[in-house]
Amino acid sequence: MTEDLTLDEIRVRLAADIAANAAFDGWGDAARDLAAEMAGIDRDIAALAFPGGAVDMIDAWFAAIDAAMIEVLPADRLATMKIRERIGAMVEARLDAAAPLRESLRRAVSILAMPQNARRGAALGWRTVDLIWARAGDTATDYNHYTKRGILFAVYAATITVFLDDDSEGHADTSAFRARRIDGIMRFEKAKGGFIKRFEHRPSLSRFIGRLRYPAI
Repeated sequence: MTEDLTLDEIRVRLAADIAANAAFDGWGDAARDLAAEMAGIDRDIAALAFPGGAVDMIDAWFAAIDAAMIEVLPADRLATMKIRERIGAMVEARLDAAAPLRESLRRAVSILAMPQNARRGAALGWRTVDLIWARAGDTATDYNHYTKRGILFAVYAATITVFLDDDSEGHADTSAFRARRIDGIMRFEKAKGGFIKRFEHRPSLSRFIGRLRYPAI
């Protein structure tokens, strides 16, 4: 029964319907209230579930898209792919999930681009690319952890920009753009790995100075 739902469960329950309404009503109270009415949830309770207003609603929808991506691409399916294919498939799955509500996504991107929402928008984008790399099998904990996500963040943001104005069938132009950019990421990672491997055993001035200062006992 809806009266037994927690606020977290209400956010999950309403996210998709709010997004659908946002295409017409924008990411505001009207979209939230209509979704609550459709689900049989009290409007005031629904408002409590999204104290941050539009940004909280967008956050919940993006989380729903994450869940849809995971459902379409479970771990056993990803295991059969190369890393490049895993990342490409997950980005594509997110686009497929958002495609029916592209106008809602356009409005969401505009809201997150506002100066007062920029930090939260960046956090949501980082959450997405972190999830994608983690599910792709990345276990880096050094600077590679951040460079991989930073580069994918830029590629994903650019892909969304292309996607919002893509009128090709099945967003084919966006898919082609995404594939080229992800290939670029993989080439960069391969080149970076080769560079590090070539230099990791070469004499290091900093290590040498460190040994002079702190000789082994």
